[in-house]
Amino acid sequence: MSVEVLDDGRKRIEAPLSDEDVRLLEIGDVVLVRGTVYAARDAAHKRMVEMLDRGEHLPFDIAGQIVYYVGPTPERPGNVTGSAGPTTASRMDRWTPRLLELGLKGIMGKGGRGPAIRDELKAHTAVYMAALGGGGALAALTVRAQEVIAFEDLATEAIRRMELDDFPVWVVNDSEGRDFYAETIKPWRKNDVLPDALRIPTDEWAGKNGGG
Repeated sequence: MSVEVLDDGRKRIEAPLSDEDVRLLEIGDVVLVRGTVYAARDAAHKRMVEMLDRGEHLPFDIAGQIVYYVGPTPERPGNVTGSAGPTTASRMDRWTPRLLELGLKGIMGKGGRGPAIRDELKAHTAVYMAALGGGGALAALTVRAQEVIAFEDLATEAIRRMELDDFPVWVVNDSEGRDFYAETIKPWRKNDVLPDALRIPTDEWAGKNGGG
């Protein structure tokens, strides 16, 4: 079992994750990520999918793993890494399904995911977790080690193996297709104070965005 429920309700996870592990993670859960994750952004995702198209193996076995959408800044002398905050997750949408098909179980980034990716997460029993945008310096404090393992020419966008110590995230999209952002807004949406063009019934809005 790679999911530990802590006394305060938070959940600590460590890859590799199984389908059973992923099903224990629900929208709104505060999660602490420990151990190995793989850092990859736009350029690295594009290259990985191109490798798959050519019938080549990826630089690491992605089954059961967690990918973090980050391109850390260069580290200062004596530091493990520079700023390590998340990049916008939707930029990876076009490549994500191929990696989920290969068994990728956890994704960490910034912002929400669209309906298509939420459907893919459900189909492949995977989870999307959001890290704190703008908190790159704080995130870096949880990085215990990192090394470039592929695409060194991409500099900050190279694939890295990172070792984390309780990196904080929260579950935005779980393996049931639910969306934390849609669920959170439902009690607070005030249609009566919005212009007519923006008045959408709460249940309808949530349904279109994965909640309800």
